[in-house]
Amino acid sequence: MINLKQDADGFIRMPRHFPDTALITITFTDGSAQVFSGRRLNGIYDEALAAFRAQNHLDAKGYSRAPRKTVHAANKIDFVPVQAGMAP
Repeated sequence: MINLKQDADGFIRMPRHFPDTALITITFTDGSAQVFSGRRLNGIYDEALAAFRAQNHLDAKGYSRAPRKTVHAANKIDFVPVQAGMAP
């Protein structure tokens, strides 16, 4: 089982996908804990990544289609917002 803790801003550190069958326990800042499946947490990660790319005008693969003078230092995320009640 993988244990993660939510930071004060409401995020967990998740730089990659977890195996779909893995069980991940997230301890929230209020002290409560909830168990997520890897599949559910990967879906939350994908939604956050899509929102990040849309907000920064990146395409589906994370590339900027703006003129070359605009350079994005990174095209991925390492922190995912979570809250209690997101697990099915």
